Amino acid sequence: MSIRPFRDIKRRVTKVINVGKVKIGGDNPISVQSMTNTLTKDVKNTLKQINNISEVGGDIVRVSCPDEESTSALKEITKHSTIPIVADIHFHYKRAVEAAENGADCLRINPGNIGEKDKIEQVISAAKNNNCSIRIGVNSGSLEKDILEKYKEPCPEALVESAIRNIKILEDLNFFNFKISVKSSDVFLSVKAYRELSKVTDYPLHLGITEAGSFVPGSIKSSIGLGNLLMDGIGDTIRISLSDDPVEEIKVGNEILKSLNLRNRGVKIISCPSCARQGFQVIDTVKILEEKLSHIKTPITLSIIGCVVNGPGEAAQTDIGITGGGKDSSMLYLKGLQTEKINNKEIVSKIVNLVEKKAIEIENNKQ
Repeated sequence: MSIRPFRDIKRRVTKVINVGKVKIGGDNPISVQSMTNTLTKDVKNTLKQINNISEVGGDIVRVSCPDEESTSALKEITKHSTIPIVADIHFHYKRAVEAAENGADCLRINPGNIGEKDKIEQVISAAKNNNCSIRIGVNSGSLEKDILEKYKEPCPEALVESAIRNIKILEDLNFFNFKISVKSSDVFLSVKAYRELSKVTDYPLHLGITEAGSFVPGSIKSSIGLGNLLMDGIGDTIRISLSDDPVEEIKVGNEILKSLNLRNRGVKIISCPSCARQGFQVIDTVKILEEKLSHIKTPITLSIIGCVVNGPGEAAQTDIGITGGGKDSSMLYLKGLQTEKINNKEIVSKIVNLVEKKAIEIENNKQ
């Protein structure tokens, strides 16, 4: 048993599938995804954005494939991408076949939207022949007509029924290498749909609140929705849908997982909001440290607290800590213990140096 059982999250047991080199489901790490917003046929800029997504911790990236030029571009994109590529397909079965044949690691489709059975069979055949997985992407904004007529409006039951229908289509064709999403821009609808779906299937679930909005409201909606599900142990891969740079989606996704101890990557900074008691400029210091430590991939905890009210207590729980004092100096803590006073002008350089050394030490101890 954990020494802090109130923090434990028991993840739901799911099947394991492959999206390229990334395993999803089971006890594998919860992966973080995003989607490019470049024209996929613009290979240079698409790859540039994919590399940016990868640099900040993206595990998988989706690209839209609305036409043959886009699926053709996948040949070059998949050749140079450092992370697996998901091809986003909506209606045209030929685009799905082309994407699988041109190197896509996964197809995002809704089989019911593809058309006749022979077209679906061609897509599944291409996926099987090219070791390409599938995501069944159910969305409240594009439910099947008969399901929408049955329920009158998008609701959790409608999303789950659509998912089950599409699961059966793939299973009947002996295809099992897939994950499922049941997304809505409505947090309540999404959470309920995912909870109900998790009761009736053990396929891995891709979590997301679709069309969540701009950075602040979208991050909040996604944190509430995904946070609830992840704390219930539901979810094997996530995407934060923001009207913003895809890089920001990855940052938010990783922070959600980090806050729940589901996946730790990089520096976790615990910092106060600052007040009149602060012994140094906390807000400016944190902003600078976030930028200067963004290259660190090793999990390290850091507390930046402006005064002695909570500073020593927070420092006791982190690898490195700074607590504001008086006379332009602050107290440095290492592993919870007071180490030395440092001049406030040296806080940033001192912390950066210590974090980089700590990261090297941790990585060397792994070998």
